[in-house]
Amino acid sequence: MPRQELARFLRDRRERLRPEEFGLAADDHRRTPGLRREEVAELAHMSVDYYVRLEQARGPRPSPRILDGLAGALRLAPAERSHLFRLAGTSPPPGTRAVRRVRPHVAGMLHRLPDTGAVVTDAAYDIVACNPLARALMSDDLGGESNLARRRFLGEGRTPSSSGNEEFGRIAVARLRRSAQRYPRDAALAALLAELHAGSEEFRQLWEERPVHAPGHRAKTLDHPTAGRLRLNCDVLLVPEEDQEVVLITADAGSSTARSFHRLAAHTAQTAAETAGHTGPARPSARRNTRGAAGVRGAG
Repeated sequence: MPRQELARFLRDRRERLRPEEFGLAADDHRRTPGLRREEVAELAHMSVDYYVRLEQARGPRPSPRILDGLAGALRLAPAERSHLFRLAGTSPPPGTRAVRRVRPHVAGMLHRLPDTGAVVTDAAYDIVACNPLARALMSDDLGGESNLARRRFLGEGRTPSSSGNEEFGRIAVARLRRSAQRYPRDAALAALLAELHAGSEEFRQLWEERPVHAPGHRAKTLDHPTAGRLRLNCDVLLVPEEDQEVVLITADAGSSTARSFHRLAAHTAQTAAETAGHTGPARPSARRNTRGAAGVRGAG
């Protein structure tokens, strides 16, 4: 355990805190910025002596319970919390469940990409947000199944055929295996895995193979019912703090697929404008209840 680095990290984060945010008086008698050591110790439910020794690089390795208390007392962001555990030579404990809401600025970004299909999926492969072009690429299947794993292995929802179908099966199982290890107490994820095991022999076989996959670039073809055969580029961006993936679906510049994208985007925009004229302003497709959104099979 790098005690000096851990001590510096604790001091730095303590000194960034503002006493008034904790209901404490920010008087002139404080000799250093931020909270006092004894205040942090009280918030973290640990002894003052133990905390002082940690800041002085003299303390023993803290337990996960102590680290969790310090993360809360110092108001660490998820990435900072993970860094604290790593400094202490301990793996961060898994979260309680997967995050199933998309950040507002991520949802907003999707709608600033008119010629790019964009989909956000959570750790269980539920779609938590998508933009109009992604819906159009999936034939605007708004009433179908929004979980990509169910669509892939159980045939739920209507999805155009794709050359990446077999590859996506392995990608999906690899990600779901990671999620099962990361969120062992997530009841919804456990129910999904049970459903997939019960309903798909292919899923059971892939699960036993323990595939491994790192998100990145993929190219595939998609047979769209109105636009014809499309050659797609799929690139994955990570939202690590929420354990979510943003899949960007693009076409090569100047290609026939790019022209089809432009036509689909224009048609989608016109349809949205006509709908808004009858029902009021259109809302971004960022969903709390993930069932019922359109999906992109083969993302990942």
